Order: sequence, then structure tokens, then C-alpha cells
Amino acid sequence: MDGLNKETDVIRQARHQPAELDQIDRKILGALAADASRSYAELSKIVNLSAPAVHDRVKRLKRDGVIKGTVAKLDGCKLGRTLLTFLVVDTSSYSATRNLLKFSDRAEVEELHTVAGDGCVLIKVRAVDTEGLESFLMEIQSLEGVRSVRSYITLSTFLERGPAPE
Repeated sequence: MDGLNKETDVIRQARHQPAELDQIDRKILGALAADASRSYAELSKIVNLSAPAVHDRVKRLKRDGVIKGTVAKLDGCKLGRTLLTFLVVDTSSYSATRNLLKFSDRAEVEELHTVAGDGCVLIKVRAVDTEGLESFLMEIQSLEGVRSVRSYITLSTFLERGPAPE
């Protein structure tokens, strides 16, 4: 049993514990989710607190991992990555699934999830073109323990967002 735990620990994450958030925290999170470049002064007007109080709350939300980072949301098409595809990869073992984690540092990989259901891993890939996607698929299919890869090419995206703070 110890061997199995060592093998799966690389894949498993710690249990998710919801943070204790009040309505002001949720308002701050909603405002930042809509526009992360807002100043503490601007946020203070939204939630009716002083800028230093908002700063302290944002600092706590970052410390507690509620705010994972502040990033610019980029348009993949304008960056030349026009082919958005979701891959469902079925593997034969945890070690094969673990081998897929090495793709997390690839520029074309936007998300990588272990999943329940028909497959083992879900990968969101944004490739430059069909040749780039085909090359990526060949790399995945060549890994030992990969049983199958199903790809779903996106034609249009109507909604793409993170979790709502409500």
C-alpha cells in the first residue's frame, strides 16, 4: 500500500478548505475579478472602507491563497494561438498520469486537470495551428501508458471566466 501512496501523492492535492469570507471580502474579490488593476482607493469606495483596511484585506486574501495571483487576461487569437482544443487523455496507471504533468510547463498548455469519468486527464491546449496541435498530440500519444486521447476543437468561445466570489 505504501508504494501506491507514493505514486499517487504526486497527483493528489491537499483537501480544499473554503476560506472564511464575509460580504466585504466577496465584494473586493468581485471587483478585482472584474478589473484586477483597481487601486486600493478605488476598491475602498466600492466597499465603503478605508484604503489601508482594503489593503489589509487583500493582503490576507493573498496570504490565505484566495487570490492566487494578479494577471493580465490575454487573447490567445491575437497572440497567434488560434486553435483552442480540449484533450481527454486516458492512461493505464498513476505513473502514466504523472508523466502528463511534465506538459504543465509548455506554453500551449493552459490547464491540466485530473478528472473522473471516461478519461484520466483533461488538458486545455491553445496551439498556433493544426500542425502544432498534431505535434503535441503525437508527443502525448507516444508516452508509455497513454491508452487514448480524444480531442475537442473549440469553434467559438462564449464564456470563459474564473470562479464567482458569491
